[in-house]
Amino acid sequence: MELINFKVGCKTISLKILDILLTERFDNNLTTLPNNNKSFIGVKDYMDIPTPVFDLGIILNNISTEQSNKHILKQLRSWQDKQSKWFNTLETNLLNQSEKLVINETELQDFIVFFQEFNTDNPDLKLTMSRFNEPFELLLEQARQAVTAHRQGEHKQVSYLLSKIKRSSLAQLERLFESAQEQITLDYKPIIVFTTKDGINPHVGLLVDKVEDSLDYKKEDIKPLDKLTDIGFDIDPQTKGMMRGLIKMAENHSVLIDPSSIFKPTELQVETENTEAYGLF
Repeated sequence: MELINFKVGCKTISLKILDILLTERFDNNLTTLPNNNKSFIGVKDYMDIPTPVFDLGIILNNISTEQSNKHILKQLRSWQDKQSKWFNTLETNLLNQSEKLVINETELQDFIVFFQEFNTDNPDLKLTMSRFNEPFELLLEQARQAVTAHRQGEHKQVSYLLSKIKRSSLAQLERLFESAQEQITLDYKPIIVFTTKDGINPHVGLLVDKVEDSLDYKKEDIKPLDKLTDIGFDIDPQTKGMMRGLIKMAENHSVLIDPSSIFKPTELQVETENTEAYGLF
């Protein structure tokens, strides 16, 4: 059986190739309709057939990838602004030869945790975030040197060190902030996957982040979810109804999805679950 893997936030999902009619770039040009379903994002024509489109990120992750990206961008801009204000305050106190100068490093400690624990599947962004540590530690070290020079009355050395900070560690950090924000923005190019139940007519469109790869799997490669769902943790009924199993990949799993069960009434989902894995083999 041939499957296509797609990325949805931090998750990988799989669809049977026979369940897919077409994939196309999402241009945010859907027709919106009044509704109470937060994952429904609009209607798009497929061969003149109005087809409902749902954000699979909201279904699986309770938040769209777009909103998640906006949250990360907001955090990065906040830290960039906080770092700039921190240095400007330090510079002003040093140049004004303030006698009560205190270098407050604790204001920036949470940022260390942020970039060290930052998790992403984007290799370029992951590399960028890993590069924050060295210039950040250098910034703190150079700031300590400037404070020491200030306390010793070496005002020319203070000016030299401040200038050095701006040219080196601070400039490098600013470039990393801009690079990280640019990568988050440019990397997000979502697509709509038009699915089908009969191989001809569209069923629903699913918004995903990107296409991963095409894989061929045997029945024994697909592990049932029974043991996972029987141990006590909850999965939303609609989400559980469309999940058909886990497929082992190199370091994690892909979730096999049956798009025909999305938003199907619960009583009909039971019928599907009792079939031969919804016609997988």
